[in-house]
Amino acid sequence: MPGSTTKLKEAIRLVKRKGTIRPRDLAAHNIPADYLDRLRRRGVVERVARGVYAWPDQDITEYHSLAEAARSVPAGVVCLLSALQFHGLTTQSPHEVWLALPNKAWVPKLDSPKLRIMRFSGPALTEFFEPHVIEKVTVRVYTPAKTVADCFKFRNTVGLDVAIEALRDCWRKRKATMDEIWAAARVCRMANVMRPYIESLV
Repeated sequence: MPGSTTKLKEAIRLVKRKGTIRPRDLAAHNIPADYLDRLRRRGVVERVARGVYAWPDQDITEYHSLAEAARSVPAGVVCLLSALQFHGLTTQSPHEVWLALPNKAWVPKLDSPKLRIMRFSGPALTEFFEPHVIEKVTVRVYTPAKTVADCFKFRNTVGLDVAIEALRDCWRKRKATMDEIWAAARVCRMANVMRPYIESLV
């Protein structure tokens, strides 16, 4: 059928342009969701995660899991240990992608990547993040200063030693100014907790 052939070509064009794609992305172009699976069976595209398909020649980066997570959970913001790794503020390689989401946001069940969902609210959720394009996907990541403040806020989860080291590295590597660190500390309501550690740096 000519219509079917045209839609298959359009689906291929979308995968090439986006790098990775989900069936729901086709809906906006009036293309049936099962076309991606048809292309997979023909060997045209690869399924890289449940419901996520990619062009075979796509360049895979070290931040592939962040791109996959952003594609699956576009409302999420990369935070805490995953953001530390992205900014080069830790030698740890988290086995999960840490994402900040609003308190009542729905989370899809993914085979890959594994997600660690942290619930944020107010300015602590909506401020101090930056968009980064990874494998043609826009990934939102908290800034280095905000990530440090978040580590102090969630120090019982990530460890106080991780938070302190992140603060020191952030300052030593000039990833953030002191004004940015203080501003993030205030947004996270961590100014009093972080004060002695910040003052020890200057």
